[in-house]
This record gives sequence, C-alpha cells and structure tokens, in this order.
Amino acid sequence: MSDSDSLVEITDMTFRRDQRRIFSGLSLHIPKGKITAIMGPSGTGKTTLLRLIGGQLRPDQGEVIVDGRSVPDISRSELFALRKRMGMLFQSGALFTELSVFENVAFPIRVHTDLPEDMIRDLVLIKLESVGLRGARDLMPSELSGGMSRRVALARAIALDPELMMYDEPFVGQDPITLGVLVTLIRQLHDALNMTTVLVSHDIDESMSIADHICVLSDGKVLIEGSPDDIRQSELPEVRQFIRGLPDGPVPFRYPANDFASDMMGAES
Repeated sequence: MSDSDSLVEITDMTFRRDQRRIFSGLSLHIPKGKITAIMGPSGTGKTTLLRLIGGQLRPDQGEVIVDGRSVPDISRSELFALRKRMGMLFQSGALFTELSVFENVAFPIRVHTDLPEDMIRDLVLIKLESVGLRGARDLMPSELSGGMSRRVALARAIALDPELMMYDEPFVGQDPITLGVLVTLIRQLHDALNMTTVLVSHDIDESMSIADHICVLSDGKVLIEGSPDDIRQSELPEVRQFIRGLPDGPVPFRYPANDFASDMMGAES
C-alpha cells in the first residue's frame, strides 16, 4: 500500500454515457481504513462511480487513482491483479444459481489461488461463519431468502480478504431484521479485516450510522463531503432536501411540463 492517506483519489473526472453527462469535473478522495458512504439522489451515478474505480468503465477525462495506480492506464494483467485486492457486493447479490452456497464462496478462491482443497474448505467455512451461514453451506441459491442471499454474496466478496470493499446499495429491499444484520456485518467485517470500505447507498440513517466519511453527489460533482455530523449540520439546500427527504426543493418533484390547466383543456404545446 502507498503512504498516502487516501486509497482512492479521483481528480477532475468527466464521464458520459452516449450524450448524457454523468460526471463533470468530479473530485473526491476515499481515506484508507475508513468507511466512506457515497450518497445522493437516484441517477447521480453512484454505481457508475464504483465501476470506474474497479476499471469496468473508463473516464473521458481526469484521473482515477487506486493505491497510487492510474486505473485507466494500467495493463489488463495489472488491472486483474488490482481487482484481486477488491471485493464487490452487487446490488442483486449475483450468486451463481447452479452452484451451492459453499461453491459460490469457494469460486474466487479457486480462480485466484492455488490453495489445496482442505485449505479452501477451511477458508469457505470461516467466511460463512462470519456472516452466520456456515450451516447453510449445502443449500442452493434458490433455497435462500433474499437476506440470506445477500449474506452469502458478502461472504464471497470477502473470500480473498480484500483491501478495498465496495457495496452497491446493500440495504435495498431488505426487511428491518436483515437490514440491521447487514449494517452490523459491514461494520464488524470492516473492523476485523482492516479494510477500506466504500458504501453506495441512498439509505440515509443506515449509512450514517456506520460511515466515517460521507460524499454527497449532485449534478455530476461532489456537493459536500465530511463526517456524518458535517452532513447533518449542512445548510446547503440540496443537502437539507436529501437528508430530510423533502419532495420539493432544488431537486424538483415534478418533471418539467406545460401549464396544467392548458394541458387539461387540450391546448397545443
């Protein structure tokens, strides 16, 4: 690891999909050893940001630096080596449906190491134990509840003890009990494995309860970043609207349209 206080540095980055601008001059840092929550309204590019960090996408301009390495500029083999140090919990879980729970967690270990089978077995059971599902190792994904699937996916994501762990909307669609379990697991695993964690979410209470550092995105840039208290105390209208869940504000509730009365009367636009 480099000596910098930040594991990820993004500087003046621009990224477009077709003609749509996602980021324009985005700059942010992700401090080492901390949980950083990337927050913001839907459509602000939070998941896209994770893909840029992981090298799945390339920026149009600017820098994406991970541990001192420019992700867009390194070779394919160097990128694969860098990805071995990253873990990713996808929003869908993305388990292999034809593999058992055990084999899902074992998959990255088999692909990226030459460990003997008895050691792979021990590692898989340790990871499943850490998420409370060692007893479910012989089940198939179709036999799991939604919350269990997310926890198996988490066990798989940490199988190689990543230095950088990324979560894409881990709390979406979870019942209150599972939600509490996931929040606790993310914090405990972060502390136990001494990771740097990036959490993409629009679940404000859960994210703020475990995050050390928060970046709020809006209109292709970082609107504000700081501690949870910094975000709560912000007087910026966009931040206040997002934190309080207000329907109207800088982010409008209504999509631009013609005058309502004229529209109802059938007047031409």
